Amino acid sequence: MAKETGEKLIASNKKARHEYLIIDTYEAGMVLTGSEVKSLRMGRASLVDGYVFIERGEAWLDAAYIPEYLNGSWTNHAPRRKRKLLLHRHEIDKLYQKTREGGMTIVPLRMYFLDGRAKVEIALARGKKEYDKRQTLRERQDRREAERAISARKHLGE
Repeated sequence: MAKETGEKLIASNKKARHEYLIIDTYEAGMVLTGSEVKSLRMGRASLVDGYVFIERGEAWLDAAYIPEYLNGSWTNHAPRRKRKLLLHRHEIDKLYQKTREGGMTIVPLRMYFLDGRAKVEIALARGKKEYDKRQTLRERQDRREAERAISARKHLGE
C-alpha cells in the first residue's frame, strides 16, 4: 500500500479569523487514539468551540469535536476530550509567555493530515473589538466590489 503524501484538510475554523486578529501561527502534532484517527480519515471534525491552553509545560487542545467512530466498539473515544499537542519546548514557552501578558489567546485554525499524520494549525491571537470586525467586513466588501468592477470592465472591453 502506498504511503499517503501531501496535505488533506479535515476541518477549518473560519470563525476564528473573524473573531480574532491572528498574530503568529504554529503547526502542532496531536496525540490521538486509533478511533479518533479513523473518524478524522472520514473527514469528520469541528474546531469551532475548540481552544488551546498550556498546563504544566504541555499544550492541550480542548473542546474540539471529533465524533465517535461509527464502526468502533466499546473502546471508542469521548468526542470532546482534551488532546495533547506536540510542539517544541521553545514554542510552548513562547506561547505561555505571550498568553500571560494578557489579551492574547491560542486558537485552533485548521486540522489536516500532512503525509498521513494528523496536524493542527494553532494561532496566537488577540480578540477583535466589534468595530474591528465591522472594518474587516467593510474592507472585504470593498475588495469584492473592486474585483467585480475590474472583471466587468474586462468583459466589456473584449
